[in-house]
Amino acid sequence: MRGAVDGPRSPHPLGPRLPSVFADDDLAQRFVAGLDDLLAPLLTVLDNLEAYFSPALAPLDFVGWLAGWVGAELHGDETEPQARAAVAKATGLHRLRGTRHGVAAAVLMAFGETPEIVESGGATWSERPLGAIPGEPEPHLEVFLRVADPSRVDERRLDALVAAVRPAHIPYAVHVLKKGTGQ
Repeated sequence: MRGAVDGPRSPHPLGPRLPSVFADDDLAQRFVAGLDDLLAPLLTVLDNLEAYFSPALAPLDFVGWLAGWVGAELHGDETEPQARAAVAKATGLHRLRGTRHGVAAAVLMAFGETPEIVESGGATWSERPLGAIPGEPEPHLEVFLRVADPSRVDERRLDALVAAVRPAHIPYAVHVLKKGTGQ
């Protein structure tokens, strides 16, 4: 905690700034020294405020607060590097939210493995009307995560993550499989 640091020195002590009549007054100097001790953590935070808004530099307890600002999906069991990376990449992922690339990027960031994604959608362009409609008539999304040890992956967390980043109207399924096995 920033307020619990022992002996922070104020960069702007109040004692020398007092009028000259209080320069030799021991009570006044001790009183303002107490105020210096009280204000030092606040001044330290204000002097370093810019660092608090960088996920790489902010104190870990502040990274969780930043996550709320940028809409990063943290569950509390992430390692420090994972939490900082999630906050740093959150705004970029919002741009991809609901797309195949957005789902893949979110799963990669959370689980460290690139998923296989099977979906029903498609896009096309035609010079003439009544062209073929791409994709499949029934919308669906399936996410396959292949890992060395499927028992170490929290499938509920994967399900919640995919539910949060998929297109809202598409039904989905998630599968955690051992690497090297078929679908």
